[in-house]
Amino acid sequence: MTTDPFVRVRGADENNLRHVDVDVPRDAVVAFTGVSGSGKSSLAFGTIYAEAQRRYLESVAPYARRLFTQATNPRVESISGLPPAVALQQRRGAPSSRSSVGTVTTLSNSLRMLYSRTGSYPDGAPRLDSDSFSPNTVAGACPQCHGLGVAHTVTEATLVPDATLTIREGAIAAWPGAWQAKNLRDVLTVLGHDVDVPWCDLPQADRDWILFTDEQPVVQVHPQRDRVAKPYKGRFWSARRHVLHTLADSPSEAQRARALRHMVSSTCPTCGGAGLTPAALAVTVAGRSIAELGALPLSELVTVLDAPADGEVAATITDDLLRRLAVLDDLGLGYLALGRSTTTLSPGEMQRLRIATQLRSGLFGVVYVLDEPSAGLHPADAEPLQEVLTALVASGNSVFVVEHDMDVARAADWLVDVGPRAGEGGGRVLYSGPPAGLADVPESRTREFLHPDPTGRVTRTPRTPTGWLRLRGVHRHNLDGLDVDLPLGVLTAVTGVSGSGKSTLVSQVLPEVVGPGSTPDDEDDTSATDVRRVEGAEAVDRLVRVDQKPIGRTPRSTPATYTGLFDAVRQAFAATGTARERGYTAGRFSFNVAGGRCETCSGEGFVAVELLFLPGSYGPCPVCHGARFTPETLEVRWNGLDVGQVLALTVDAAVEHLAALPAAARALDALQQVGLGYLRLGQPATELSGGEGQRIKLATELQRVPRGHTLYLLDEPTTGLHPADVRLLLTQLHRLVDTGSTVVVVEHDMDVVAAADHVLDMGPGGGDAGGRVVATGTPAEVAANPRSRTAPFLARRLPVPD
Repeated sequence: MTTDPFVRVRGADENNLRHVDVDVPRDAVVAFTGVSGSGKSSLAFGTIYAEAQRRYLESVAPYARRLFTQATNPRVESISGLPPAVALQQRRGAPSSRSSVGTVTTLSNSLRMLYSRTGSYPDGAPRLDSDSFSPNTVAGACPQCHGLGVAHTVTEATLVPDATLTIREGAIAAWPGAWQAKNLRDVLTVLGHDVDVPWCDLPQADRDWILFTDEQPVVQVHPQRDRVAKPYKGRFWSARRHVLHTLADSPSEAQRARALRHMVSSTCPTCGGAGLTPAALAVTVAGRSIAELGALPLSELVTVLDAPADGEVAATITDDLLRRLAVLDDLGLGYLALGRSTTTLSPGEMQRLRIATQLRSGLFGVVYVLDEPSAGLHPADAEPLQEVLTALVASGNSVFVVEHDMDVARAADWLVDVGPRAGEGGGRVLYSGPPAGLADVPESRTREFLHPDPTGRVTRTPRTPTGWLRLRGVHRHNLDGLDVDLPLGVLTAVTGVSGSGKSTLVSQVLPEVVGPGSTPDDEDDTSATDVRRVEGAEAVDRLVRVDQKPIGRTPRSTPATYTGLFDAVRQAFAATGTARERGYTAGRFSFNVAGGRCETCSGEGFVAVELLFLPGSYGPCPVCHGARFTPETLEVRWNGLDVGQVLALTVDAAVEHLAALPAAARALDALQQVGLGYLRLGQPATELSGGEGQRIKLATELQRVPRGHTLYLLDEPTTGLHPADVRLLLTQLHRLVDTGSTVVVVEHDMDVVAAADHVLDMGPGGGDAGGRVVATGTPAEVAANPRSRTAPFLARRLPVPD
């Protein structure tokens, strides 16, 4: 009996799929391609993986199913030949700062075992179990910072920002106001302290006691300037005790926010940032503590561990560590450290960590469904990725990849192209077969990029800079005394392998030195930027960072609300005759405030469904059925639609319906120009990818009237974009430059780099091997630089010289 070598899908109608029939081979690397929103993820994840998950959960005991996050059943008639599936999707690192590269890959477990069983202990020290080497356990966590490595403290400078003031004049800014401040001053006077001399003139011992003592003396106070008031017993609180008490016990959000302004976060002085107890840090392997090994780049960790092991146990654990570390290094992640928090990793880095873990799992006969594993990868690092995907197939598995990188698609064994357009204009399988066969499908928008014509590349003359932003002696992360010159008035692409320092420069250093007061790129990153000198910053009037952080953390944030177009929509509904007759204002048509929204779901359109012995899930609101509003509100119609129906429109469909509203039309046009015409106006922010959120922010900027010289900073805006959509995005980036602004973009897409005016290539490697400017100049100049790892890939995108 022969086994059918294909997964056969029949009648798939998930999302925008149009009753799709397709046969996909097993035991192969299969790439799913198509423009953003074409339906390729609906086919690969929403249909094939979802059905595999459903079948698996049917075999699990009902009580155990509660432990799984289960998607709704896919809309498909049948799927045959479907093995068990594992999905590795794009998502941000775990929100907990306790999650690290070591915990995600489980390498930390092996390293802790190595220290517990084979480490060198101080004389007389008891042997510790492996939990004692984890900052996430009671046994191992540092008692001061509780394993976080960061201590939140107050200092004299934060408590007393102006030392020239007297205590009576309010020198201790952290103290409360009004009567409480007067009480503390009077108590200090009774205790013998002078409250009428400048703070800086008080003895240091007195200042330390007033600010930091844990003593709380109670004294008899005779109010000095109020002859009517009676004496009373007054208790003293130091400034530090007041701040900590307010943060721990105050019900007032405003008071807690005020107290937080006097706190500083710094490396824990007890554990030096390791998060571990002194006993754990005293144990060494190869002469280093577990914190020191955890801080090494993985490539260096291999060198340290690759020494003759002392004993059979040490050799067994070390050999396992080395094999698993080699996989991570092959995936281009050798610059990461085991102790690095996952909150600082890109979605692409997180996915590659999961791929490495799966490669060592030894599973057989599984379908791995991957979402853009090349995201965030320099072309030089994408080549080893393809080898790893091939290794998964060689181990007896199947790999289905949703991918926009044409190099990955070209190297696949089989290609499924979905389209031809996004949303309602897509949802059809245009081609399923070997990649070369797509050349015969003229309807495909992927075709011209998979099989490009080298003679069709357009030569463009780079713009001439209007000035320069010069940074000297930059220190942050792996930037060690970096000198860098960035041209103004042009489009600059910052390139380099993963970990070379691109994002550190663009997303952290530039906002801090050019736009003081900018929100930190990573709230868990306590590192500081040190720059010796900055020249040319006065030419920049405004800094805008268009990052991949979510446009909102709840379903209440949508493309319509974020771009502001929904304000115009609500005003239009409020101006209708029906609304005026009923006294409805624009607020009636908001799903974020009470009044017109459905109160059963609080305007979210869905409710959480908890089922006994079954996994909880979300379902449409039983009252409004996903419309978000009350029936009375939905009775009001504008241009033939109610407000719920407007939110259900895609951007492309809304263009015609909302053409009469200029403000909405501008926003819709901007969203289309960045390739987001397929999104629904009311699509929850929680359903959007980082790349989609970033392009919504860009579209919001494109609507605004230019004012002054603006510096736009973007970090990999092409993430999740088909090459056809990248062209649209490039047009908008050049449009921003044409208005007199400067655009600096971190990018791995060589088509974007080739279209830039200036290229800044960093490296040459990642981590400690990077942080330097390797090459700079026009795309043609960088492509000709033999020291650049970007050069050979960029040269392929440039016109062939005559």
